[in-house]
Amino acid sequence: MRIVLVHPNYHSGGAEIAGNWPPAWVAYLAGYLKAAGYTDITFIDAMTNNLEDDQVRDMLAKAQPDVIGATAITPAIYKAEALLKLAKEVCPDAVTVLGGIHGTFMYQQVLAEAPWIDAIVRGEGEQVFLDLVRCVDGGNWMEERRKVKGLAFLEGQQVIATPAAPTIKDLDRIQPDWGVLEWSKYIYIPKGRRVAIPNLARGCPFTCSFCSQWKFWRDYRVRDPKKVVDEIETLVREHDVGFFILADEEPTIHRKKFIEFCQLMIERNLPVEWGINTRVTDILRDEELLPMYRKAGLVHISLGTEAAAQLKLDRFNKETTVAQNKKAIDLLRKNGIVSEAQFIVGLENETVETLEETYQMARDWNPDMANWAMYTPWPFSDLFRELGDKVEVFDFDKYNFVTPIMKPDAMDRATLLDRVMHNYRRFYMNKALFQYPWTRDKRRRSYLLGCLKAFLKSGFQRTFYDLGKVGYWGPQSKKKVDFHFDNTRKLDAEARDWKNAPPRKREVVKACGGGDQQMTEAEMEAQGGAVKPAPRV
Repeated sequence: MRIVLVHPNYHSGGAEIAGNWPPAWVAYLAGYLKAAGYTDITFIDAMTNNLEDDQVRDMLAKAQPDVIGATAITPAIYKAEALLKLAKEVCPDAVTVLGGIHGTFMYQQVLAEAPWIDAIVRGEGEQVFLDLVRCVDGGNWMEERRKVKGLAFLEGQQVIATPAAPTIKDLDRIQPDWGVLEWSKYIYIPKGRRVAIPNLARGCPFTCSFCSQWKFWRDYRVRDPKKVVDEIETLVREHDVGFFILADEEPTIHRKKFIEFCQLMIERNLPVEWGINTRVTDILRDEELLPMYRKAGLVHISLGTEAAAQLKLDRFNKETTVAQNKKAIDLLRKNGIVSEAQFIVGLENETVETLEETYQMARDWNPDMANWAMYTPWPFSDLFRELGDKVEVFDFDKYNFVTPIMKPDAMDRATLLDRVMHNYRRFYMNKALFQYPWTRDKRRRSYLLGCLKAFLKSGFQRTFYDLGKVGYWGPQSKKKVDFHFDNTRKLDAEARDWKNAPPRKREVVKACGGGDQQMTEAEMEAQGGAVKPAPRV
């Protein structure tokens, strides 16, 4: 059995400004397959290597795989569809497979747009993909595929969605194969070192209205901290990784496990620093532990502050207050940890005044970094349902946090982009002139200047926020800005039915000292386990 995994060549000028990120999904999937005896695995990173179609075509022709797998978040879905079409042309007998969050929830529309995709893996991929590979290896794919849980595929003109597969309860069963990646390509610009993205847990117990990760993973599961630190030591010793970011939505949720993780990092004394995303309330909870977290190598925390106004925080279901945001940033500063405040902007009620308010709030809070992300209405999020017909753009290629999908009532999209850039210019000019160079802590100063380097590099290259592609050169260019929306893209009837459906109930369980809301198996069954006609788009 020859298996080829391909990462689509999609770029948007968002998180990429910090460097090239290793596609961790490949390592975890490859490790799971190899543990089951499927060792002939080739990985093609079309994104990092910016490969053209002809280059991918040649690689596939040379490999002649039996199974070709790709993944796609929402903005990369069209690239992934085109990639698998090319794969089917080159290797017509290979089984083409799509995984990832977009296909999980939007499989009806994906299969209508891309009937050359033989199967979509819905939800957590390792076990489902392994079961698919075994089915293909047995030579009875067409006859037995209905028995594989967690798939969606076309059968004639009908979409078949098999019953949901259970989640992998023991995540330590997954032993990633980090050796499948070409590590010299994955450099974190602020540190000038190789970067990795391991995970401590999967899932999230919180149900922020703009997010869908908690729906994708369904339940919250934590790994053995020792196994995670063993994995990080392997990354450091064998692959020269000097920086990592935990992939978790919120790694500090399970306080006991996170403390154990930090203690083990201190004991190992590995030459590596790291960052996380987490909630403001966890920082307040762990005020006394912050010195220990910094000693463990935690140098950068991105906080989901999300909004400057309490009204927006409530709408996002953040369960935090503006005052808590400010205090959390103060605590991080006192403990030598770089803080990054995240703001979500661009909803229909955004105005020039509210954008100015976020800037003034950022100056008042004084985080080390600030990020203004355009609200991106994932078509499978609760807030998308709430917004209804106010969402007018369904060109998923632009659903990337940097393109203004929503049009505010009080301004056009070009003005929204211009005001966001105005905030960035002022905020980082102040940091560059009056704060970063004068930071007393040498390690902290070096990190902040490295972050500034990444911002400046992407700015000069016009890749930040896709500014070069949309034609933005400053306030004087607003009238010439073109976001190049493909207005022929529409949301199909099946997706609209999902959007208009009532919110799903969630089962409440007790975990890690708090409430953990998870999607039940019955709810996942509601997304599949049915035979439906393929929609036409």
